[in-house]
Amino acid sequence: MNNEEYILTEVNKGIKMGMDSISNISDKVQDNNLRQDLQYQYNKYNEILNKVNNQLSKYGEFPKELNPMQKAMGWMMIEWNTMNDKSDSKISEMMLQGTNMGIIEGVKLLHQNPDCDTEIKNILNEFVKFQENTVEQLKKYL
Repeated sequence: MNNEEYILTEVNKGIKMGMDSISNISDKVQDNNLRQDLQYQYNKYNEILNKVNNQLSKYGEFPKELNPMQKAMGWMMIEWNTMNDKSDSKISEMMLQGTNMGIIEGVKLLHQNPDCDTEIKNILNEFVKFQENTVEQLKKYL
């Protein structure tokens, strides 16, 4: 696997984790505005995911699903963290933590691969910028 494929695979994984988290937590959200913001985020993740998958197909790679253990762990963490506190503030905090991890990973990929393909770098930049904007959106629910 070359650097470009690795970058795309990591972004694919980050996006799917974000989408999975949104799917798992949406039914706990009480504020309609937060629910709408999460739906927007889900749709934007999906838009970027389509770009990632198109690039992966150029390498003969097919998008990988999250492994079942990762999915189960994500679901369990959401259930555990909302057991005693299902407030929108708590949900926002949890989503912020995950989004910040995505930003960190994305920025690391950018810094570690300065010479990657321009199209892939653009997707990675879009992914990071979107998550940075998401952090600002989520802060208002704390």
